[in-house]
This record gives sequence, structure tokens and C-alpha cells, in this order.
Amino acid sequence: MIEESSSLLDKDRRRGRGAASNRASRFEPEREEVQDGWDIDEPRAMFRTEVEVERPRSVIVRNSSPDVPFDRSLNPYRGCEHGCIYCFARPTHAYLGYSPGLDFETRLIARPGAGAILDRELRRKGYSVAPIALGTNTDPYQPIERHYRVMRQVLEVLLSFKHPVTIVTKGTLIERDIDILSEMARDNLVHVGLSVTTLDDRLSRLMEPRVPRPARRLVTMQKLADAGIPVRVMIAPVVPAITDHEVEAILEAASRAGACAASWIMLRLPREVSPLFQEWLGEHYPDRAARVMARVREMHGGQDYDAEWGKRMRGEGQYAEMIAQRFEVARRRFDLAKDALSLRRDLFEVPLSQGDQMALF
Repeated sequence: MIEESSSLLDKDRRRGRGAASNRASRFEPEREEVQDGWDIDEPRAMFRTEVEVERPRSVIVRNSSPDVPFDRSLNPYRGCEHGCIYCFARPTHAYLGYSPGLDFETRLIARPGAGAILDRELRRKGYSVAPIALGTNTDPYQPIERHYRVMRQVLEVLLSFKHPVTIVTKGTLIERDIDILSEMARDNLVHVGLSVTTLDDRLSRLMEPRVPRPARRLVTMQKLADAGIPVRVMIAPVVPAITDHEVEAILEAASRAGACAASWIMLRLPREVSPLFQEWLGEHYPDRAARVMARVREMHGGQDYDAEWGKRMRGEGQYAEMIAQRFEVARRRFDLAKDALSLRRDLFEVPLSQGDQMALF
């Protein structure tokens, strides 16, 4: 890991990053700082992104959670260079022995070859078709996709099988794959969820430092819609006392950009995300920090987070209900659907693999 301290890292070295520290994960509860005498003040380089390669044996991950609309997903990457400070996926980096802090943004894992493994898994006898969700943990269109092209490989496989897929992203690189996505959309095999957390450029740069600016994401939304690809705007997350006033404005902007559906999620602070987010609040919004956390705890029974199914996505109480009502009124006003259309499963067909003999009839 980059640092073994939970103290705030030098601002100049972490420019363009979301986390202010690289605090230890829950699997490493004890850390000791030792002064070795090498405390000479000298310039140090900015933190750079490092990428490791993983050769997975399988890529489809199953889940049985009752509050997510899919039972299988695939993630081309681990960690995410976008650096969103609120990202609920940060704690997953702890399983790799890395910090959910700065490591999550700078120590990335790419999974080239995922497309070939997916091809193999879809050919298994007895495979039952249902939409595969892409981008449910980390963004499949984060900057390193431009080099590794794992997402492109995966989409090519899904297209060849005529397999339904859902995509969640903040990345404008998805425009590169409009050729594949538009072809799938013609058969009702894909829909895209594009996340817009705020319309404020400055706030976006602070919260999600390496994500394309909000106006640029709306351009992407328009390009996808113009190509016949159904797009859902996702206000994810709503941040109390910081972005909550933008719910209506985001829905209006997305509607104008061609979105056909909308959804929202309340700020979630599981495990290590809470202290990291509170560090961010203290640095950028010290005047609102107490109010933000009071609202968060109010929605989770006095805790920073409650992982109970049915509650974790929205929270409970008057404030959560107020946001839900405002969203619903605005959603209807701007003629946005509550749910995306169901994708087709009946077109699934296993294509010939290399060396297979074509049927005569």
C-alpha cells in the first residue's frame, strides 16, 4: 500500500484523488507508526495509478439480494480510478489486502481475457438466461478501459450470444461502444444507467475527481438516446445537505438529454467508507459536516449505516421519505419511467465456436 497511516496525506501528492488518507482496512486493525529518523523535508511525487493483471477462472458472480434487480453481474476491473469518495464498493479492496482509501483509486486490477471466460461460461449446458449487470461494483468505463478494452471484449461476446445486459457507468468512454450497444438495443437486449450525482462542476470535481464533468455526461446520455439505446438517469447517491437540493434539476436535465427512466439511491457509508467520507467532509465542507452526518444517522437508527435489506438503499424516517416524494413528483413531471423496460431473453443462442461444423439445415 502507498501509506500505512490513517492520517491525512499531503494535498499536493493526492491532487485529483477523492480519498484524503489510506487508512487500514478492517482486516488490519492494528498499525504502528515508527519514526526512523528519515524525516528530511523534501518534495515527493504525486500518487500514480498502478494496474495489476488478474487472470480469473470465472467472471459471472451470482447474488440473491432481494433489493437489487439482478441475480448475476460481471466486473471487468477491481478498484476504480474515478475516485468517488462516496463509493460503497471501496471496502471490497480490503479483500485484496489494499486500503479502501487511496489504494482503491490507485491500485487497480484489470481482468483481460474476461470476454473469453464469459464465452466459455455462457456455453455451459443448463445455463439459464437472465440479464448480466455490468458496473455494479466499479465502473467498467473508468480510464484504464481505454487501454485494456475488457468491456469491449465482454460486449462483443454478449452480442454474439444475443444475451441481455444492463450497464451502470459515469464514463463517457461508453460512446466508443455505441456500435455494439445500438445493435443490441434494436433487439431490446440492453439498457444503460448513467449516474449524475450533481450538476455543479466544482462539487463534482471534489466528490468524484476523475469522472467526466456533469455536462459532458449529459452529452453522452443524448448520444446514447439518439442511437436508440435506452438510458436511465441515476441520482446515486443523494448526499444530504450537499446535493439533495438538485434532485429536480438533475431529472429535468436528464429528461432533456433523452433519458427515458430514472432512479435514486441515498448516500451509503458501509464499513471504511464512513471514516473516509467524514475526512472528506471535514476538509471540504466543515461547516456542514455535523448536519450531513446527523441526517445519515437519522436514517439508519443512529448508525452511520444499516445494511438491512430493504433499508440500505434509501434509509428510513422523515428525511428519506421527503426525498422519495420529491423524486417521485419530479419523475412524473418530466415523464421518466420508474423502471427500465424488461429485456428479452428468448433470443439467446449459442454461436458456433472455432472448429464447430455448421448445420446443413
